[in-house]
Amino acid sequence: MAFSDDLMAAGADIWAAQFEHPFVRELAAGDLDEAAFRRWLEQDYRYLFDYARTYAVAGAKAREEAAMATLLGGADAVLNEELDLHRSFAGEYGVEPKDLAGVRKRPTCEAYTSFLVRTAHERPVPVAVAALYPCMQGYLDVADHMAEFADEDHRYTPFIDTYTSDEFRAKTASMRDLLDDYAAAYPGHRDAMREAFLTSARFELAFWEMAYVGEEWATGPVDVADVTVEANGTNEANETDET
Repeated sequence: MAFSDDLMAAGADIWAAQFEHPFVRELAAGDLDEAAFRRWLEQDYRYLFDYARTYAVAGAKAREEAAMATLLGGADAVLNEELDLHRSFAGEYGVEPKDLAGVRKRPTCEAYTSFLVRTAHERPVPVAVAALYPCMQGYLDVADHMAEFADEDHRYTPFIDTYTSDEFRAKTASMRDLLDDYAAAYPGHRDAMREAFLTSARFELAFWEMAYVGEEWATGPVDVADVTVEANGTNEANETDET
């Protein structure tokens, strides 16, 4: 079994929770509240800058030409294609580009992007690739799931079409191949890759929830006893290359 298949099996419950999340189900049906979609759009726009930065840092650290091409190409695609797509989405829903640029990250978005960028800087490249992968595979799988029960075209159909396109499938396949190649070449990193993959997958699920419920920063006293922090393993800040 390919390592990517092993990761997907490990994350099966998270994927199932994404499929059943009300944001996903209501978007597929076309009746998702526009305010929730706008929150997703704004936060994902901010997320994508750090997603591109994660690709770029990992690409700069990579040694193999093919890995560099995939990772640096991924950064370019996010900056020059996906962000334009989000600006286009924004125009369709009455959001000005300048408003997107001025949006403050909500807590889940801040945590997720910080995790990605930190992983790219501090961990070996295979671990960064594993952290990047759930976003692409998750959006492809979620959009495929939406397409299965989206009965007719509606205002959110362009979202589904974007993430089920042949182009997006090809980009996702390239990342999956890179992930599997790294797992085969560096078996000693597999445990860390699995943990990074699952952490990002959990953040993907939390991102839908953030947009759906309108998560906000706390403005009053917080009881720290009610806050659970999940550690992400040992900090290996001295690991600056693939091996």
